[in-house]
Amino acid sequence: MTQATARHILVDSEEKCQTLIDDIKGGADFAAVAREHSSCPSKRDGGNLGTFGKGQMVPEFETACFEGEVGEVQGPIKTQFGFHAVEVTARS
Repeated sequence: MTQATARHILVDSEEKCQTLIDDIKGGADFAAVAREHSSCPSKRDGGNLGTFGKGQMVPEFETACFEGEVGEVQGPIKTQFGFHAVEVTARS
C-alpha cells in the first residue's frame, strides 16, 4: 500500500495561503511558518501529519499527497477545513 508523509499549513483564506506558500518558496522555513500561522493542532510539530495511506485524508488533500511532487509545496488546496499549503516529504 502506498503511503505518504506530509506536513501542512491550514488557514482560513486562499489569499493568506498563497502568501504563505510564496514566502516558503522564497526561502522561509515551512515548519516556522506552520507554527506561526496554521490553525491545525499539527502546527506544534511544524505542520507534520506523519505517515498515512490512501483513504485517511479528505479527497482534495489526498490527491495532493499522492499525486504531487515530493518536496514541492502545493496549494492552496481547498477542503471543508479551509485552505492548505501541503508538502509531501516522502512517499513509499
